[in-house]
Parts: sequence; structure tokens; C-alpha cells
Amino acid sequence: MIEKTFDAKSIEGDIYQNWLNAKVFECDVESNKPTFSIMMPPPNVTGVLHIGHALNSTIQDVLVRFKRQCGFDVLWQPGTDHAGIATQFVVERQLKIEGISRLDLGREKFLERVWEWKEESGNKIFAQMQCLGISPDWKRARFTMDDGMSDAVLEVFVKLYNDGLIYKDKRLVNWDPVLQTAVSDLEVNNIETKGKLYHIAYVLADDPSQQIVIATTRPETLFGDTALAVHPEDERLAHLIGKKVKKPLTDHLIPVIGDEHVDKDFGTGGLKVTPAHDFNDFAIGKRHGLEFLNILNADGTLNNNVPPAFQGLSSEKAREAVVRALEEQELLLGTENITHAVPFSERTEVRIEPYLTDQWFVDTESMAKKALDAVTSGKTTFFPKNWENTYFEWLKNIQPWCISRQIWWGHQIPAWYGPDGHVFVEKTETNALSKAKNHYGKETILTRDSDVLDTWFSSALWPFSTLGWPTKTPELEKYYPTSVLVTGFDIIFFWVARMMMMGIHFQKAIPFEKIYMHALVRDEKGQKMSKTRGNVLDPLDLIEAYGADALRFTLTILAAPGRDIKIGPARVESYRNFLTKLWNAARFLQMQEGGQYSESFDPNTAKLTLSKWLVGHIKRLSQDVKDLLEEFRFDLAAQRLYHFVWGTYCDYFLEFIKPILSGEDQAARQEILDIAYWAYGQILILLQPITPFITEHLWTGVGGKDMLCTRSYPELEHLHTDKMSEDQIDHLMQLIMAVRKTRADFRVPPAVFLRMSATGNHLKDEMLQTLLKRMARLDNVMIVSDHTPQAGDISMSISGTPYYLHLGDAVDLEQEKKRLNDEISKLEKDLASWQARLGNQDFIAKAKEEIIDEMRERVDVATVEIAQKKESLKAL
Repeated sequence: MIEKTFDAKSIEGDIYQNWLNAKVFECDVESNKPTFSIMMPPPNVTGVLHIGHALNSTIQDVLVRFKRQCGFDVLWQPGTDHAGIATQFVVERQLKIEGISRLDLGREKFLERVWEWKEESGNKIFAQMQCLGISPDWKRARFTMDDGMSDAVLEVFVKLYNDGLIYKDKRLVNWDPVLQTAVSDLEVNNIETKGKLYHIAYVLADDPSQQIVIATTRPETLFGDTALAVHPEDERLAHLIGKKVKKPLTDHLIPVIGDEHVDKDFGTGGLKVTPAHDFNDFAIGKRHGLEFLNILNADGTLNNNVPPAFQGLSSEKAREAVVRALEEQELLLGTENITHAVPFSERTEVRIEPYLTDQWFVDTESMAKKALDAVTSGKTTFFPKNWENTYFEWLKNIQPWCISRQIWWGHQIPAWYGPDGHVFVEKTETNALSKAKNHYGKETILTRDSDVLDTWFSSALWPFSTLGWPTKTPELEKYYPTSVLVTGFDIIFFWVARMMMMGIHFQKAIPFEKIYMHALVRDEKGQKMSKTRGNVLDPLDLIEAYGADALRFTLTILAAPGRDIKIGPARVESYRNFLTKLWNAARFLQMQEGGQYSESFDPNTAKLTLSKWLVGHIKRLSQDVKDLLEEFRFDLAAQRLYHFVWGTYCDYFLEFIKPILSGEDQAARQEILDIAYWAYGQILILLQPITPFITEHLWTGVGGKDMLCTRSYPELEHLHTDKMSEDQIDHLMQLIMAVRKTRADFRVPPAVFLRMSATGNHLKDEMLQTLLKRMARLDNVMIVSDHTPQAGDISMSISGTPYYLHLGDAVDLEQEKKRLNDEISKLEKDLASWQARLGNQDFIAKAKEEIIDEMRERVDVATVEIAQKKESLKAL
């Protein structure tokens, strides 16, 4: 007997271990089944499961479980990313507690410490993912720094270098002054920060009475200025192009240049050009051949390219000192308070500096074109399709990719330097020494480049390096290209586009046929989750409280394409209640004698109207859910199952059959019980991809054989459908719902039984009348050829057939009219107020996005409520 109470914690752990023991998640490279392959976005080895991981993993798991049901040989490839900067930062913090640094240990000893940490703690996220019930092929788990993956990275680097697509150059990068390394855009948080705009005078060298005024948020960088720029068509300043100005606080003269990048309508129209410390200025400097003057040390302090009084100061201290000096020389003409976006390091939370340094780059322009063509030609398709535009925009404006990082943990760049700086790029030091001997004519000592590769470099190879490349393995032959990629839109640039480029370049084929982009998970108010807001939801806490299936179902049913997911504990609890409903249905069936799920039962033998009605609905449900999952409409598939299970099966079918189960017709009783169990079994199979734990447990409980997760998707095309039976029961359901709604609208007490007059032929079957009276709380149903409505009659029309519910003395009609009029009046007043605010452009410009969304939702709800109440008033 199934336990009385649904307790997720008591069943999930054992079920998952049973799945692992049975090896039901493993692919079979020798199988003749059609192939479905999907690559898990590798979480950072430092990571812990967050709500975004939970959404991404749930969607993938729904897909792979569904595809296994449909007869595919499924490879869901798991793995973790070495997360260079994040992992090094974690271990360095541990060393700091011990009072030492990585420099004290040296590179080799430090890397030993990182590997030790990785082995002890690095795969914790896998165990957390298993709590969610996901089903990748764990035996194939890869790590971006395992031997095979590292070999692939070296192969790619050397090949791209030999093809002229990897090179070393001095360019601007995002620089973290604490970590003292370049970082990717993804590791930079642009935060709205209060600051000042400083207006500074640059005096003309040949006429000190004239000056160009510029506005800047960073006066300390003026020491790196190598020009002032004005727009060539600026009537106020264009005549100064070609002249020179004196750089404030120095004796240096810099030229005035003309460049169309300058916004002539901003401020005075002048722009200080600091090519070594601003990305836009870098481009201007390249166009005009300007000097690139670096004024920063690697730790973010000012270097010896500035006057001695400012050397060694941090940016903040230097800004204060520069402002004082400008005031003393009467060159600071004013300041104004502003709020602007300032880049901060995600790891160290210090300000990111644009920094000029030697780095390794990939020339991605030609590779980007092929990645563009793959999507424009339809070889790869985005879902939702609008994300293609984001992908196109980035690839069309792609910049060289900085792939080097000044840290120790990662794939060390395979480049060795001779005594004269000549570089040898080879997979091994042995090969480099051999090339050096040929080059120099003698054996020569080489020094290896100390930098490592950007983590995204190895991740870009994930779809094929995990399958054994550069060896031509059976797995690579069978599972590449992969079927679909599921990921968040925030890494389209960093990961998706780069996998496309690398896959096409090295495999001559797209890495995935479809790309499903899911939205962000926000809190219940629509706010982005953050530690500072204190609104972060831990999926493990939700699993502990409500079970993995409840969380999975919540995430699935809310995963509407293109719409952020609003989630809170209350939502998860409400879908846990749905699972309790499913659980209680199984217990109800078990309490009936003589029933069990049977493989041999044939629904086509059913004779009862109720049986035929349910068979038709199950057949359509199965096809609908299949179609929706194929279209990535996880939300609609979950909604369809939710409404069918809760409404059609539990609230109606199980209630409809109670008189039959307690009746004396044993043949009818057995048939209806067989149909009830058969339909319940199909429901469990359909729900299994979304809620695998509870369905696996209940499957055994109702008599199912083998593991549910090994069952095929229901093939029900052969089942007969009886339109007459379906129409009869569907009509009855709609009528019951209409009566229940009317009772609720007019606040008829549950204990009060009402009368109904019915026209037409729909209720001539006595069984239907019995069910209607029982479920709509009626004491009399009168079949009439015609009916003249009287006071207190509420008319209802079901599929064009009129019905009349007699309220009689059950309600005070005049009091009900007053109540409805009062409620309509209040709602209309509120609606007018909300609409006025939404029509106020000033409010729209200043209000937070979540407040505007909430107000729009109020307008929609109020509009529907007013219409419904007016209909009720009209009925009276």
C-alpha cells in the first residue's frame, strides 16, 4: 500500500541510487537507435548549485528523459570547467588564511595545492545536481583540464597559430588590479555608481587666452592623454584642429585632432583621448597613430610616466590629488554630481581598469562569418528565434578575442621564447627545443610563456573535445553534431558563438542543430536575485522543503519562452500540492478492491460512456504533450498535464466513477477500475520526464513492472475514440463548472442545494443527471421543452444549450446587486488610476521595471474581473 502521506525526502535518495545501479542513464555507442545528444554547460568546479543551474538542468533533463522514452540512444554529456580565475581566487584565499601567497609556494607547488582542492571539493556540484534528479551519463564526465581535454586545447592552439589566426599583440584589456590579470567581459559587473563629472581646461599652446574645456569622470588619467579630439564639423572647435594644447599639470604638448567619434552635442564638444586607458580612445589612437602612454602599474597604482608627486598613488587617491592640483592652477572649471555605470571585478569587487598590455589573441573575423552563415542558412536554429539577432549583432561586430590570462591555474600557453625573443609554438617542450635547435643551429635554453588560456577557450571546444577529439573516436562519429544546446542568453557571446566558430572550423560541421535559450530566474516580485538584496533562493533549500519534483515542475511550468521566471517558495509549495493530488489519486485507486495496472488491458474493449470519454482524452493528452516537448514548449506541456491530472482525472473522472465503484454492476465496476488504472499509468509515464521521483515510486505502487524511466512513450494512435461519449461527458463537465462558478459568484452556501431547469437532450440519460446533482449540489434537475425565466433564475449557455439555475431564496438578490455594483465601482476607480500612471511617461521613465510590470498585471486582472462582475449583474 502506498504510504498515507507524500514525503519526498523519504523516497528520492533510494530511487536515484537505483537508477545509477541500473545504469539507465548511459548511452550506447553501438546501439542502432536514432541518436540524441546534448552537452551540459559545464559548471565551474568551484560552483555550488544555484537556481539558474536548477532551471538549466531541469529543462535538459526533461528533454533527455523524453527522448529516451521516444526510443533514442541519448548521450547527455556532463562535465565541469576548471574556471581559471575563480578557482585560483578560492585557493589563494585559503593560502592567505595560512599567511602565505602563491608566490611563496612557486608555480609548481601552488598548482599541486589547486589540484588537491579540486579532488577534495571540486565536484561537489555534481552531488548537488543529483539531488535534482538529473540523468546525464555520469561515467563519461569530463573536466576541462583532464588529459584528453588538455590535448585538444594544445592541438587547437598550435593549429590556429600556424594558420595565422592566433597572434600576440599589445592591446587594451579588462584588468583586475588585485588578481593582476586580464578578465573577460562576463567577469565584469557594470554597477550604477555615484560620481562626479569634472570640467577641465586645456590651454592652447600658441594662445594661452584660449582653451578647450573637456568633461571627464576620471581626471587622474589625464597624464595618459596623447591628444584632444573634436568633431570635424563642430563649428565651435573645428578651426583648432592641428593646433596643440598643454596637458594640465605637465609641460607636455598634445595635438588637437578631428574625429567623428566625438559627440559634438555633449558638453563643450571636446574629448580627452587616453588611448592606453579607454576602449573608445584606443580605437581613436589607432586611427590617428597616437602614442599609447600607459600610466598604471599592474596593481592599479600610477607608474613613473606621471609626475613624481602622483607616482604610487591608487586611482582614487590620485584623483583627489589631481583635483586639488587643478584647483590650485585654476584649471578645474566646475564639477557636477552624476550617476554612471562603473565596471567592477566580479571576483575581487575592485574597479576594472582598461589596461594596455601584451596578450594573445584569436583573429575571429573569418571564423565568425561561418558561424553567422550557419544560422542564416537554417543549419542551426535558435529558440526563441529573436535571440538570433543578439547572436548576429555580436558576430557582425566581433573584435579580436583576448585568450591569455596572467594566472597560473589553467592551460599554460604552449609558447617558448628564445634569448632574442623569437617564439616557438608547439604542443610539447621537446618539439619546441627541436625547432629552436634548427633555428639557432645549436641547443638553446627556452623560457615558456607564463600565461594561461582563458577558460572560455577550452569551453569553446566542449562539443567535440569531450567526445575524444583530436582522435577520431566512435563517439565523435556518432554524437557530433549534437542535437540541441540548452543555455542562458547571458553567454551567447562567451560560449555559444565561440563553440559555433570552433566547431565549424575544426569539425567542418555545426556543433548543434538547435539552441534553446532560457530566461533568467527572478524572485516572486520580478527582481534579479542577489546577495545584497537578500532574495537569493537556494534550490537545495527548496528541495529540502518541498522535494525535487516540486521544484522541477515549478521551473518547467514557468519556463515560457522569452519571459523571465518569477519564483518564490509559495509557488513551489503550490506545485507540491499538485503532486500530493497525484499521490492521493493513487491511494484512492489502491483502496478499491480488484484493481491494478495491467500491461494486458486493452482500452479498446471499453463499453461505458465514461471509459470511452477518458480513453479519447488520454490519447489527445499524449499527442499534445509530445508535440509541445518537441517544440520546446515545456511550460505548455506542464500546464496541459497539470490541468488534466488535477481537473479532468482527479476532480471529475474519479468523482464520476464513485457511484459505479460502489454499485452492484460488477462488470461495469471492473471495467471502470481497469480504465482508471490504465489512464493513471499513462499519466505517470507522461509526467516522468518532469517529475521522475514521485512517478517512479507511484508506478511501483500501482503495480507497474520494471523501472518507469525505462518505459517507452505511450503510442496510442491505435485507440478508438467515441465522439458521442466525449461530447456527452465534456458537456456535463462544462455544465458542472458553470454551476459551481455561479454558486461561487453569488455566494451560495455549500450546504444549500439548488434546482435546475434543462432544455435539450444532453441530460436525458439518468446517469448524467445523477452525476450533475451529486457534483453541482442540486436536489432537482427538471428536463423541460421550454422555460420562462423568473426572478432569481440565472441563465447559463453550454455549447448553445440554455440552462436555468434557480437561486430562489438562497441569496438576497437586491443585496447581491448592490454588492456587485459596489465592487465594480471600486475596481473601475482603481483601474482608471493605474491606467493613468501607466500613461504617464515620467512615471514610466523613473519607475522600476518590476513595478511597471506589476501595475500592468493589475490592469489586466481588474479588466477581467470587471467584465465578469458585469456579466453576473446582467444575469441577475
